[in-house]
Amino acid sequence: MPATPDRYRPSLGRVLEDLGVTLLDVVHGQAQRPEEISAVVIHDPVDEPPLPPHAVVLGVGLQTAQEVIGLLERLGRDQALALVVRAPVPAPASVRAAADQAGVCLLGLSRGVPWAHLAALLRSLLAEGDVGPVEPDSLGGLPAGDLFAVANAVAALMDAPITIEDRRSRVLAFSGRQNEADASRVETILGRHVPDDVVAVLSERGVFRELYRSDRPVYVDTVQFGDSVPVPRVAIAVRAGDEVLGSIWAATPHRLSEARAEAFGEAAKLVALHLLRVRAGADVQRRVRADLLSTALAGGAGAGEALDRLGLSGGSLMVFGVAMTNPAVSASVSAQEQQRLADAFAMHLGALHPGSAAALISGVVYGLVPSPPGSALEPGGRIARDFLDRVGERLRPVVAIGPVAHDVTGLVRARSGTDRILRVLRESPRGRRVAHLDDVQAEALLLELRDQVAARGEEPGGALARLIDYDRAHGSDLVGTLRAWLDAFGDVNAAAGAMYVHANTFRYRLRRAGEVGEIDLADAEQRFALMLQLRLHRL
Repeated sequence: MPATPDRYRPSLGRVLEDLGVTLLDVVHGQAQRPEEISAVVIHDPVDEPPLPPHAVVLGVGLQTAQEVIGLLERLGRDQALALVVRAPVPAPASVRAAADQAGVCLLGLSRGVPWAHLAALLRSLLAEGDVGPVEPDSLGGLPAGDLFAVANAVAALMDAPITIEDRRSRVLAFSGRQNEADASRVETILGRHVPDDVVAVLSERGVFRELYRSDRPVYVDTVQFGDSVPVPRVAIAVRAGDEVLGSIWAATPHRLSEARAEAFGEAAKLVALHLLRVRAGADVQRRVRADLLSTALAGGAGAGEALDRLGLSGGSLMVFGVAMTNPAVSASVSAQEQQRLADAFAMHLGALHPGSAAALISGVVYGLVPSPPGSALEPGGRIARDFLDRVGERLRPVVAIGPVAHDVTGLVRARSGTDRILRVLRESPRGRRVAHLDDVQAEALLLELRDQVAARGEEPGGALARLIDYDRAHGSDLVGTLRAWLDAFGDVNAAAGAMYVHANTFRYRLRRAGEVGEIDLADAEQRFALMLQLRLHRL
């Protein structure tokens, strides 16, 4: 397989070339390095994440020179490529010396740029070839799906800074030279979205309506906000057949010549091909990752190779499972919603543990995370609770934290344990949303026993059968009375309250249940048998 050209490798130089001075600035160190970026890691001083070699570390919250020096020392030991710190970066001689000694490039993040946006941009640049080796292909002489390369090519063609945006005015990619535009464009780049007030004015003027019904460039005159006087824009819709995928916006004070207008139209067709390639590539990557994850979790001959391709071989793994609260909810949720949940969980795991993998498999989102030394219970619980806090209440997913797997055989057992936990969480009336196997082992066993009873077609027998027949014949509820008493561990007042009857009435019904069912309620063996029957049979 031919080597990937350096321009398309996810190197530090390529990142700085694409994002430019609008977002990142080199404070100190060598940016043009041959190593590929392996991961983007957010620094957490309380719970330091695992750090693979050649990572770019986002130093969120670092303010003093001493804090920067302390982190640089660790990054040097872990062979990191770069440290990003919010501008203005404290960079006295001591910090520069520490960066030189660590061999880490120190970068400054422009003020106003959210860390989440920078992380998303960096990960999008690293996404190509994320699963397994990929033969690079091209569209129009540019790497397929590389929207930043396309944006720079169109900018050179138009001699103007441009952005590529989707139907919701979100920035998918942008070219260099954005400093030649205006404050509105810079705000758009920083926020990765056209400002709401600008979108509102453009909508009122009918710009989007004209843009999406025409295949010609649309000119937008100056729209002034505050003290900023923007450079006029020219935009063109990006289409795939009848579907509008987005648009290209160029900031230029001059109207386009006929030749350039025609070139702009051709550029829109090329951008459409790349956007479709991005869409298809994302679908292909999801399917490949799901296939690899499914193969690894199933065990067998291909499991080891699947883990190798996922980059998860050679260590212990935590297994997670995420599903809707119950099967009825899951059935009513669209495939797109389930995929969004899978993507959200994959992003959550990727931010916390570089190298983790997650995919949607048969309605369940499985995640594999490298396990830290020692007990993985608390880290796993924190990962699950943080995810549930972020996704909100609409879909109300549940998260199973399976056993830690130390090899391929253990991974199969861990997947089975995860499925057992999910079943309890989805069928349990208690409303729990996170659990380990230790928390629900007895309930899981009861569900499995109930499956066996149902498979054999067994009907309740003995005392319980006599009570059921009596209730059917007389319209009474002796079974419910017995269940309430057993659930209350013999506390008549509590059981009567649960049945909304007086305690004396409850005592009479309980005595009657003993007579009809021929039950000795003082016999522990009979009580246990009845409790088990009541849980195994769906009455």
